[in-house]
Amino acid sequence: MRLLKSNPAAVHEAAEALRAGQLVAFPTETVYGLGADALNPRAVERIFRAKGRPSSHPLIVHVASLAAAKALTAEWPDSAQALATAFWPGPLTLVLRRADSVPDAVTGGQDTVGLRWPAQPTAQALLAAFAAVGSGAVAAPSANRFGGVSPTLAEHVQSSLEGRLQEGDVILDDGSCDVGIESTIVDCTVDPPRVLRPGGLPREALSAVLRLAEAEAPEPSLPAPRVSGSLASHYAPRTPLRLVAEADLPAELAHWMSQPQPPKVLCWARRLLPSHTPQLTQVLMPKTPQALAQQLYARLHAWDREGFDLLVIECPPREQAWEAVRDRLARAASADGESRTP
Repeated sequence: MRLLKSNPAAVHEAAEALRAGQLVAFPTETVYGLGADALNPRAVERIFRAKGRPSSHPLIVHVASLAAAKALTAEWPDSAQALATAFWPGPLTLVLRRADSVPDAVTGGQDTVGLRWPAQPTAQALLAAFAAVGSGAVAAPSANRFGGVSPTLAEHVQSSLEGRLQEGDVILDDGSCDVGIESTIVDCTVDPPRVLRPGGLPREALSAVLRLAEAEAPEPSLPAPRVSGSLASHYAPRTPLRLVAEADLPAELAHWMSQPQPPKVLCWARRLLPSHTPQLTQVLMPKTPQALAQQLYARLHAWDREGFDLLVIECPPREQAWEAVRDRLARAASADGESRTP
């Protein structure tokens, strides 16, 4: 495995690695992805082995242009055109009927494919360079072990995938990711389109462009395609995490601090509570959903390293603007089956 600081020579080297069937971890504006040539099934299978990811779990394909995305689809509806025009390049994945050229290994055997044109400069340079020497289509889930905390720094990729990458694989380091959580996934195979995963592009922004299926709408007759990050338990740190309503925080912390041997607890909340015990560390939560999203995964990675016994995190507000970070925290907390979400 080669760790390369992003520059034109490193991007060219990474594109050649993709052409040769190797894996390349690269930054996007959302999180770091673990990429392989999307049209090379053997290379794609290496992603699943490196991550320990079930082969039925589909991957998102990253492309360098609108034309490249259209070439991988069997249908391009008006809804896809409207969303792509408004938000690409950016943190938006569109689910569409796949072209015959897209392998089953990418889609989990489904007839749909998730496509994204990222905005991050290194990601764009890599995709353009790979288009010049190969297919230009890069299948890439987050560059971490399956189910764990997504990486927003190259060092997160290294620590999560240590021993799982081969000598010819590459990690492109371009610092931290600006958005900090994964892309929003929209299913454009139905009318109206439906959000399958909230993410870096808010639902309100999408709704300003076209009508979406209501978030709490009854189950449609057509089942939703399987997509990345949709399992009940996902994005989980190694440290047990409890997601607690603001009103319940005092009682929650009092419970843990009253134990005969209190655990080492980290509380992340929007206000500090009176405390005189060294076993409790309190950190103020950002006041906006964008700031929380940007910090979320980096905080979870850091707190895992700091040796806390328990993370107690206040559940963000129920307003729609907080939907994506609520989703990530709820899935991260469900790993131990003990979360209390409002």
